[in-house]
Amino acid sequence: MSSRARPPRRAWLVGCALLAAALVWPGLSGQAEPTGTVAGLPGTVAPSSEEAAPSPGVPPVATPSSPPSSTPAARTEPVATPSRPVPRAGTALAALAALPVKGRAPRTGYEREVFGQAWSDVDRNGCDTRNDILRRDLTAYTLKSGTRGCLVLRGTLHDPYTGATIAFVRGQDTSSRVQVDHVVALSDAWQKGAQQLSFARRTAFANDPLNLLAVEGTANQRKGDGDAATWLPSRRAYRCAYVARQVAVKQRYGLWVTAAERDAVSRVLSGCPGELLPRSGQVPLGGGPEEATAAPSAPRPSQSSAAADAPAARPAGSDPRFDTCSAATSAGYGPYVSGRDPEYDWYRDRDGDGVVCE
Repeated sequence: MSSRARPPRRAWLVGCALLAAALVWPGLSGQAEPTGTVAGLPGTVAPSSEEAAPSPGVPPVATPSSPPSSTPAARTEPVATPSRPVPRAGTALAALAALPVKGRAPRTGYEREVFGQAWSDVDRNGCDTRNDILRRDLTAYTLKSGTRGCLVLRGTLHDPYTGATIAFVRGQDTSSRVQVDHVVALSDAWQKGAQQLSFARRTAFANDPLNLLAVEGTANQRKGDGDAATWLPSRRAYRCAYVARQVAVKQRYGLWVTAAERDAVSRVLSGCPGELLPRSGQVPLGGGPEEATAAPSAPRPSQSSAAADAPAARPAGSDPRFDTCSAATSAGYGPYVSGRDPEYDWYRDRDGDGVVCE
């Protein structure tokens, strides 16, 4: 036997009974014990969760769980967003989505001349661009004989911007009733990428039939150099075709749009999502009856110094460069067409129709 004395058996039994009472009594009373005490033993410190390992052979006391909440647990659901249909290839909406969006560049350096001579004959068909567009956009027009089917004397315009019908008659006081509009204005183009184009490319831009429309003169003046964010045709039925043409031009020449312009074009096209990009090609000569105009008669000889100094009528050939168109036509010269006749640059085109000394 060990020399160490065993504790009395009765004392050992009493200890076990006290421990069992400490474990069982709180569950029977239903009351929480004060923090820092062991049930039934005031003044003793309760063991921590790490220290309170159950004794061998003693079942652990079940801790009541929190009562279930009456509110069901929140479920994370994907938020449904309205899907925007992908624009169909070939539509103006699809092309608009591909255009770069930037702010306006400074207008510094812009002059009409940076886009080449007005109404140049870039397609080399023997006729200036203005008359090409008049032949394309006017109906029932009459051509001037001797111009190889180029020069329009009169016709009818059904204006796309206003819906008005305008009788066009060539003349110093009447030609301006019908003007040829740059759908993407030259100044607008200059501030949105055209500065980076070559001079030849800018000249092509200014004379491209895709970018040109014959319209009512007053509507063209009201538009000025505005883009779709600042001006749209008053005729609502034409707005889809109008902004689609602007998009097509900017796509062809690598120009950008501002955020406000993009939003304005998108709003218009949202009502016509299937609007296709327009196409345009070279305008053929002719297409209407020709009419001979009476050649001005040469002035009669006179004793006045003015008549004495007036040049005599000359046969067809190079113009000697008169001081005025009146003097040139009196001598039997003219008319001169922009982009075709070098004499065009010698005289002033007052009505801006691409022809002088008519």
